[in-house]
Amino acid sequence: MQVNVHEAKTHLSRLLAKVESGQEITIAKAGKPVARLIPVDHNVVKRIPGTAKGEIIIADQFDDPLPNDLLRAFES
Repeated sequence: MQVNVHEAKTHLSRLLAKVESGQEITIAKAGKPVARLIPVDHNVVKRIPGTAKGEIIIADQFDDPLPNDLLRAFES
């Protein structure tokens, strides 16, 4: 379903009820789609910190300054 900005502002509660029931709504400005109203996914898997422990290696010189030639390349 696509609605224009004026209709979206005027009927936001009605549109949100449709979104809650699973429908996606596109909001258009001058006929051009600019945004989508979509239902929130409440079944997002919660991240567990530390699951990649030991799999990522950061070199000892990671924070060392860049060589001058490479630094100049970034600055130009």
